Amino acid sequence: MEKIGILTGGGDCPGLNPVIRAVVRKASLDGYEVIGIKNGWKGLIEADTVVLDLRSVSGILPRGGTILGTSRTNPYKKPEDLKKALENYKKLGLSALIAVGGEDTLGVANKLIKDGLNIVGIPKTIDNDLDGTDYTFGFDTAINIATECIDRLHTTAESHHRIMVVEVMGRHAGWIATEAGIAGGADMILIPEIPIDVEEVCSVVKKRHQRGKTFSIIVVAEGAEFKAGSQLLEVTQDAKLDEFGHVRLGGIGELLAKEIEKRTGYETRVSVLGHIQRGGSPTAFDRILGTRFGVKAVELIKEKKFGYMASLLANKITSVRMEEAVKQLKTVDMDLYEIARVFFG
Repeated sequence: MEKIGILTGGGDCPGLNPVIRAVVRKASLDGYEVIGIKNGWKGLIEADTVVLDLRSVSGILPRGGTILGTSRTNPYKKPEDLKKALENYKKLGLSALIAVGGEDTLGVANKLIKDGLNIVGIPKTIDNDLDGTDYTFGFDTAINIATECIDRLHTTAESHHRIMVVEVMGRHAGWIATEAGIAGGADMILIPEIPIDVEEVCSVVKKRHQRGKTFSIIVVAEGAEFKAGSQLLEVTQDAKLDEFGHVRLGGIGELLAKEIEKRTGYETRVSVLGHIQRGGSPTAFDRILGTRFGVKAVELIKEKKFGYMASLLANKITSVRMEEAVKQLKTVDMDLYEIARVFFG
């Protein structure tokens, strides 16, 4: 019996377990054995695996996170780790490997394909910034959670006549901020694609007060930066880098709130949603999308279409070349952002 490996890498997000469940179910029907690789690429380096059968994936559809665990391990960081990963792929007797992840995990997969491994990809990121697919699973859950939080903050902001700054996830792309902001009725949305003009933000807040609106909701993506010359720096929680060279973001909301209060005199508070956005049970959309991607990945293996990633285009499940999917990030559609602008202020 041929063996298929599956791993989940990078940040966890709702919908990973539906993917794993779908892969095991489809693979079992097609006569494959599935080997779960624990904790992303780290598990391949350490040969830390578990056999996945129908019993092991029973009941995991509504569960958040991933039963396989995850990490931000990069096997190309150390030559000895790369050697172990390549050797363990062979030792495990894998015919193919399914890599579930975002730009970093699939970036590694794309390199390993060139090093001779049979890999197919499944796009996963709550940021929805992976090119080659209309949506990544996890994103819908994240914007639903963020929207509910914004709804709740509306009531307290209005009661106390406060400005509420809501910091959401989004390192390089402001998809969560934009869509949750529109859905939650935010009075301004600030994203990494467009530098923040603090004076413009304060002007919007003041105009709202002048027409009797004594509260405002401002949604800001964690990766947003201030406009050049504003004398305000990009904010990071610390300077430590992960294995893919990313710093930990966070703090933009706090700095923005202080600036708004200082410049307008209006009481301003910040709410950082953080990991709340990626936790908990996946929405129906993400359960279905994860399931569709999982089934498609096994079909790609059966067709020997290695080097491809499952993709959602025009609500149809298809596939795109992995190297095309990781070539560039998918940033916010400016037409959508212009719709959001209609409701600023």
